[in-house]
Order: sequence, then C-alpha cells, then structure tokens
Amino acid sequence: MRCLGGVPYVSLVATLLCFSGIALFCGCGHQALTESERLIETYFTRDHQDFITLAYLIEYFQYIIYGLASFFFLYCIILLAEGFYTTSAARQSFGEFRSTVCGRCLSTTFIVITYFLVVVWLLVFSLSALPVYFFYNMANTCHTINILSETPSSINQLCIDARQYGLLPWKAVPGKACGMTLSNICKTREFFLTYDLYIAAFAGAGMTVLALITYTVSTTYNFAVLRFLGRKGISPRC
Repeated sequence: MRCLGGVPYVSLVATLLCFSGIALFCGCGHQALTESERLIETYFTRDHQDFITLAYLIEYFQYIIYGLASFFFLYCIILLAEGFYTTSAARQSFGEFRSTVCGRCLSTTFIVITYFLVVVWLLVFSLSALPVYFFYNMANTCHTINILSETPSSINQLCIDARQYGLLPWKAVPGKACGMTLSNICKTREFFLTYDLYIAAFAGAGMTVLALITYTVSTTYNFAVLRFLGRKGISPRC
C-alpha cells in the first residue's frame, strides 16, 4: 500500500494517453500520407512533374513523424519520472525526498516546455483536421452523385478539384475528378483506408493534446508543492 501511495497516477494516466495518442497519430498519419500519395498520383494527375512537389512534402512529413515518435517517447518517460520524484505521496511514504533548488528549477523547465508543446499540438490538431475535411467533402460529393446517378448531365458538374486544396499546382492535368469517375474513386479500397487513417490520426492528435494538458496540470501542481516545501525550509540546498 505504501508503494501504491507513491505512484503519481495523474502522470501515469497522462503517459499512457500520450503513448496511445502519439502511436495513433504517427502510425496512422505515416500510412495515410503514403496512401494519399498513391491516390492522388493515380487519379488526379497524369504528369509526374506535377506531383513531385507534393511527393517531397509527404516524404518530409514522414521523417518529421519519425522524430516526433522518438522525442515524445523519451519526453513522456522523463515527465513520468519527474512525477514519481515530486509526488507528495512519495515524500510522505518514504520521508527522504527533499525540496531542492534543482528540483524546483527542473519543475519550472518542464512546465514551460510542456506548455509550449500544448500550443504546438493545438496547431497540429487543427491542421490534422484538414485532410479529414478534404475526404469528408469527397465522400459527401460521391454520396450526392450516387443519389443523382439517373441524371448524368447533372452529376458531371459535381467535382473534387485537388488543385483548390493546394495538393497540386494549377497547371496539373486533370487535377480534378468529376461525376462517375469520382464515384468510382470513392468505392476503392485506397479511399476508405486513407479516410479512416486520417480520422485515426486526428483522434491521436486530440489524445496527445489532452495528455499534454494533463501533464501541464500535474507538473504545475508538483512545482507548487515543491515551492511550498521550500518556503517551509525543508532542505533547500541543491
């Protein structure tokens, strides 16, 4: 029971949530980018030169994903260790923990870094909604085409233009898919898989934001406890 009393449950929950969110975002996001590259290259462009810029961007973002996964794995472990060290339950149980200047400085550093990461991941969370919005519009347009399939002249005016979303340059040909061609794209395995992967990556980004906010609350509380103990004069030496 004394050992269980020393577990920083908030930090532990945040760590599990962060690991799950990062795994979803990085794993699904990486595969979604690969499937998007194949989908756009196959159905929206004929000239590879029109697609080469997007291909480089996709490769660049995939390398960023590798770095994010490594960084957050280490950072979450460090925050969990900091939670174990500074939890008041551990101090009460073992009685040998000390509130030091170094401890308070470390807590302050973690608060600043985590707060900065919250702001960054709120931006990532917002940007990860863009591909979901693109595929949602695409699926909704396909649904409308299927309803109006008896009037071919009308459905040919319903299109999804990848150039309008900045995925391809304006000179790309055809750059868009219309009518039954678009409807057939929406029935492919690549479309459903990519759409689901982007939704999962979006959910993973949301979980990561929630985990970082939880970390911010936890580290702020730990800092307040350390500062309180420091004011009481409990071993304020480094």
